[in-house]
Amino acid sequence: MFQSILVPIDGSEHSRLALCVASKLARQEDGQLVLLHVPEALEHEPLLVWGIGAVPLGATLDKREKVGRELLDKAGEEARALGVKDVDTVIGKGNPALSILDEAKQRGVDAIVMGSRGLGDLKGLVVGSVSHKVSHGADCRVITVN
Repeated sequence: MFQSILVPIDGSEHSRLALCVASKLARQEDGQLVLLHVPEALEHEPLLVWGIGAVPLGATLDKREKVGRELLDKAGEEARALGVKDVDTVIGKGNPALSILDEAKQRGVDAIVMGSRGLGDLKGLVVGSVSHKVSHGADCRVITVN
């Protein structure tokens, strides 16, 4: 059913759960996972999963990209441990929702599997969550994991 699945990874527990669901779906069809991280400046220092430390508030884009690459590497390792053979990783740029939608369209993925909440929960309450924007703007199926 899903040969190619995009999974946004932000380091939150919700994105880790989404990775687990996406891995199960991809494994059923021997499909591909595309893991995407979009470095962004957050208003707080988040706690990240996979044993990777928080990004300081004033971190440069280079530092955020370095931590993002570490997150993607760890997420890729976990996906492979869950039985997915074909895993690709990419660092996005700009607005997270737009970057997710652009990557999904460029790659022609069958689905986007993402956490319902990420690291920017407080901002999401005010201007709308990334998962909400993606679910309304995507040309493919969107599965949100809670």
